[in-house]
Amino acid sequence: MKKVFYAFGLLMAGMMSVATAQDNPCGVEGIVVEAQSFSYTPSDLEIESGQTVVWVNVDGFHDVNGAESTLGDMWNNPESFSFGAVNGSTEGVCIGSHTFTVEGTYNYDCSIGSHAANGMVATITVVPTQQSNTVVDVIVNSDDHTLLEAAVIEAGLAEALSGDGPFTVFAPTDDAIVALTEELGITAEDLLALPNLGEILQYHVVAAAAFSTDLSDGQSIATLLGEEVTVTVNQNGVMINNAMVTVADIAADNGVVHVIDAVLLPPPAETTVVDIIVESELHTILEAAVIAADLATTLSGEGPFTVFAPTDAAFEALMAALGVSVEDLLEYPELTNVLLGHVVAGQALASDLSDGQQITTLLDADVVVSITADGVFINQAQVIVADVTAGNGVVHVIDAVLLPPTPPSNTVVDIIVNSDDHTLLEAAVIEAGLVEALSGEGPFTVFAPNDAAVVALTEALGITAEELLALPNLGEILQYHVVGASAYAADLSDGQMITTLLGEDVTVSITAEGVMINNAMVIVADIAADNGVVHVIDAVLLPPTANAVNEADQLAVMVYPNPAGEGELNIRGNWNAGALIQVWDGAGRQVAETTANQSWERLSTQTWNAGLYIVRVTEGAYSVNKMFLVN
Repeated sequence: MKKVFYAFGLLMAGMMSVATAQDNPCGVEGIVVEAQSFSYTPSDLEIESGQTVVWVNVDGFHDVNGAESTLGDMWNNPESFSFGAVNGSTEGVCIGSHTFTVEGTYNYDCSIGSHAANGMVATITVVPTQQSNTVVDVIVNSDDHTLLEAAVIEAGLAEALSGDGPFTVFAPTDDAIVALTEELGITAEDLLALPNLGEILQYHVVAAAAFSTDLSDGQSIATLLGEEVTVTVNQNGVMINNAMVTVADIAADNGVVHVIDAVLLPPPAETTVVDIIVESELHTILEAAVIAADLATTLSGEGPFTVFAPTDAAFEALMAALGVSVEDLLEYPELTNVLLGHVVAGQALASDLSDGQQITTLLDADVVVSITADGVFINQAQVIVADVTAGNGVVHVIDAVLLPPTPPSNTVVDIIVNSDDHTLLEAAVIEAGLVEALSGEGPFTVFAPNDAAVVALTEALGITAEELLALPNLGEILQYHVVGASAYAADLSDGQMITTLLGEDVTVSITAEGVMINNAMVIVADIAADNGVVHVIDAVLLPPTANAVNEADQLAVMVYPNPAGEGELNIRGNWNAGALIQVWDGAGRQVAETTANQSWERLSTQTWNAGLYIVRVTEGAYSVNKMFLVN
């Protein structure tokens, strides 16, 4: 602690003007003088009237005697002061403190023993208080600037404007501030509570000394806010923006003050397309979406941008159609892309639009402009408010959400649908309800019989195409044509067995004539799809079995002969007595039904027409279908 006070004493000794706030054992704010050995440090001190000196003993036994010289010298102290002796310590012990209010020179010594004789004498010179005259002091000391003073204090700018500067302050009078509050319909208290009060004040301050002789007509001066004010000099006087300088060149230690008769209001910040959306009561959902998609900063940039802004009603209609909530919308992974599809990189006012025009959005997809007697449309959305301009572009309000164009798909279903040779297969896939499944991720391999193959089957069975589509096991027949993997021609080998979605295998045969899938020839191979591959075949693949209701590993059924050409059909299996046996023809008409009393049943086919038939054996929860032909 002794070192701390000693260092402080050295600092004080070398300064013309000293600080007055210092922690010390006396608990009094003041300039510290240390007593130690045979000296006071500093021994020659100059202070301003009103300052306090604190004596601290850091070594030995000392007092402070400012009454009469111990050595008999003639002192002429303006007032006396003395403090009794104390024992010092390295932590410092308070001797006493005195506030000097009378100017002059003060001598004092230590009256203990021979301390004074050994040089423990010191002098304090008290000089007049130096009055500051900063731009803040000019304002504070002015009767016409009480409200400006309050504003500077409220905004926390007093300390900054009391600094070195230099500053030029355009200081509106109380009358000017009152006139502004009346114009705005607010009180002075409301004005002081404005969140941008500091910015308004900074717009009145220049970081340089600009006296009247430094000002010229048309001059622009940058303020602390970063915005410029304009000087006008004419026969009427000097104007700063719209405010007249009524008193000029009030010099301060750190600059100059010019009194003005109006408050300078900073120019409003440039409005962005985001500001328009945020301030619109019709666009709360769009505002939330822009924020959720993290596009607010981008759309607040220089631009220019054109925004087609769907209303809340437009979003609500879309959400109702999709059955989703606002929360779902804001969490939609493609939300950013949806919004980018509403923004154009450029300013397109209504007068810039033309019928049939295509405009590329930030999504890199085009929207189409239609202009009719009913109005202007962007795709299917009508422009209900046009040309809401911003500093960085324009906003057009629309009554529907613009959905990004769906990228063209190329699934195995698309290949079938787009093929002129597969109209019957397309109808069958739709009838069997397999479109959605086969449009999924896959991969799938489809052995696709062409129309000629399907017609050949219907002729062989003696049924119509409509009757084929009505078969109860149509879905199973189609599943026998699909493999749950991508099997290109290069992946196939002679004798290979491939399991279909039906759970039954097809057999690959590769000969000099080509590639066969069961009894069907591959006539076009390797038509690639996004989710697999299609091979065109020249015959329909008929499954050896088809499970209709449940997986039936526990119920084995054999049907023979197939085709049944001798007027008799044998049905053999592992069922128990009481199993139900039913037979339908290709048109879906039931031709036989019996309850089995053994594991082998024989049915007569003599009255049955030639064609495709299905036998179903049902026992409890299990059911097995078998297809067979009758010649």
